[in-house]
Amino acid sequence: MIHDKFPKIWYGGDYNPEQWDEATMEEDLRMFKLAGIDVATVNVFSWARIQPDEETYHFEWLDKILNRLDEEGIKVCLATSTGAHPAWMARKYPDIRRVDHNLLKRQFGGRHNSCPHSPTYRKFAELLADKLAERYKDHPALAAWHIANEYGGYCYCENCAAAFRVWLQKRYGSIEALNKAWYTSFWGHTFYEWEDIVPPSGMSEEWGGGRSNFQSISLDYRRFQSESLLDCYRLEYDAIKKHSDVAITTNLMGTYPELDYFAWAKHMDVVSWDSYPSLDTPVSMTAMTHDLMRGLKGGQPFMLMEQTPSQQNWQAYNSLKRPGVMRLWSYQAVAHGADTVMFFQLRRSIGACEKYHGAVIEHVGHEHTRVFRECAELGQELVKLEDKLLDSRLTSKAAILYDWDNRWAIDLSSGPTIALNYVDQVHHYYKALYDNHIQTDLIGLEDDFDRYELIIAPVLYMIKPGVAEKIDAFVKRGGTFITTFFSGIVNETDLVTVGGYPGKLRPILGVWAEEIDALFPDASNSIVMKQTYGGLTGEYSCNLLCDLIHAEGAEVLAEYGSDFYKGMPVLTRNRHGEGEAWYIASNPEEKFLKKLIAQICQDKGIKPLLNAPEGVEVTERSKDGKRFTFLLNHNAEAAHVELPAALHGAKDLLSGLGMNDVAVVPGRGVLILEQV
Repeated sequence: MIHDKFPKIWYGGDYNPEQWDEATMEEDLRMFKLAGIDVATVNVFSWARIQPDEETYHFEWLDKILNRLDEEGIKVCLATSTGAHPAWMARKYPDIRRVDHNLLKRQFGGRHNSCPHSPTYRKFAELLADKLAERYKDHPALAAWHIANEYGGYCYCENCAAAFRVWLQKRYGSIEALNKAWYTSFWGHTFYEWEDIVPPSGMSEEWGGGRSNFQSISLDYRRFQSESLLDCYRLEYDAIKKHSDVAITTNLMGTYPELDYFAWAKHMDVVSWDSYPSLDTPVSMTAMTHDLMRGLKGGQPFMLMEQTPSQQNWQAYNSLKRPGVMRLWSYQAVAHGADTVMFFQLRRSIGACEKYHGAVIEHVGHEHTRVFRECAELGQELVKLEDKLLDSRLTSKAAILYDWDNRWAIDLSSGPTIALNYVDQVHHYYKALYDNHIQTDLIGLEDDFDRYELIIAPVLYMIKPGVAEKIDAFVKRGGTFITTFFSGIVNETDLVTVGGYPGKLRPILGVWAEEIDALFPDASNSIVMKQTYGGLTGEYSCNLLCDLIHAEGAEVLAEYGSDFYKGMPVLTRNRHGEGEAWYIASNPEEKFLKKLIAQICQDKGIKPLLNAPEGVEVTERSKDGKRFTFLLNHNAEAAHVELPAALHGAKDLLSGLGMNDVAVVPGRGVLILEQV
């Protein structure tokens, strides 16, 4: 973990003093003290300055920066700078430059511009990480290592093609097994030799924004590229570990589609991520993404590595964070498991594409700004919290399955609707739990299901080996499992499981899906309750997809209300062993789902943390027998929250005030209640 370096929530962010003169840095250090900044991420994009040619390395300037930060009591998250290679390297060694999806060789420029299978990149990146670790392993300011920056992007060059063939040989063993797994008898795509295989690009199998003629090929290329970039990260990780036992991370990007973060997290000492919601992003979506990042390492606290103090440079509409929102969203991250609050950036750049990205220190260059005042106030509060929350954990009885392979397969699918979005479906179900104040984990397929009473798997299209058996055992032991339309359709290579949807889930769910109807955006059907269940009665709207299912032992709680499949089941519950499995055959309106999830949780004894008004978010972290309840008011007006007896007399860690039977949370305000 990271807390041995100083016992409080880290507060700081990305800092680029190499862009400024020494006088500016001195002024920055003065203002850092005013703001309570105690950690700086440095050296993120300095490869060009460190290594101006093949043999020369300049570290003296970095020595001065680290030493000066240390003199001021500021710890350092030291990056390796390998997120963008130097111009001389691209000129001298063209193999380092990526080839894009349309097989065009990139020129020098931008970032994420290095081929993961370039011998040049691997050699120099590993060497730089080694030299940095050897030089700074004992530096008193060193608090964490930060490898590269926001890994992402695929390459389609000849080096990647050759490595892909080797990867496939290891995965399938023989060309015959590969042909079977990829179903290459379709369109006469049989491969005779490994050399016949090329990456699925815009010049071969893919078209129209990532759609594919052969999903199996494209799916494997995504797996391969995710592993390829991970291999590059691991080269640097191993180089650092030869010299230093300080925690190592790289900044992830939430639900970023291209990398399997569950696989990556296994090789990270601590997960960190960059949170950039827009002004209109649902706060439940941000909460869900925090929970996903926490879930990558089984509930271990994570680092909020980047957020903006005010506005972002890359959105279509770069709105300011309204007064109080930066503080609120910072505490939202902490409420969901963050043990750091960090920004991009500490001082605004004056040129290039991020010059209008927000910063603690604005272009005006002094502390007399709204943004600086808010940052300084937050910094003072974090000092007051000391180490009370560090390494505290969130405990949940409900979980949602999230799987990148499943997402890739859905994104690549040639049907049934272009409107199906995996992340949106996961959020639909997460929000139903969130709105009911049910604390929730996001977990991977390899996690321990027995930790939970309820597991939801929205659109579990792909069933990998062992997953159906794991779900079966979970339900038989008394768990409640919920899944939805378009589930149980294909195996791990995207081949349909014949014998009727939902494939291997069919005996667990007690239903058979005969057809799948895709509704146009302006069309809908209805869910008609056959009986009252909890607060559900009458009719509710549904859209997007409608599975036409037959009950095979499952109880039918609701039917479709219109079209030729009027009267067919749309909501079923199947008793299976000691537990039950639910199937939701269409995409229900939010009101229906909120009531359904509330009743299922009540039946399972899963209680809300609190009964709070709409717009008030509730989480609970615990440590050493103490519980800390977070109340985050996302409304502009104050909210009144009735407190249970267990919280009567609780103290708000931020204000020091004691609580009675009602807590008043100011508009866009936060309470952190410590039970006495």
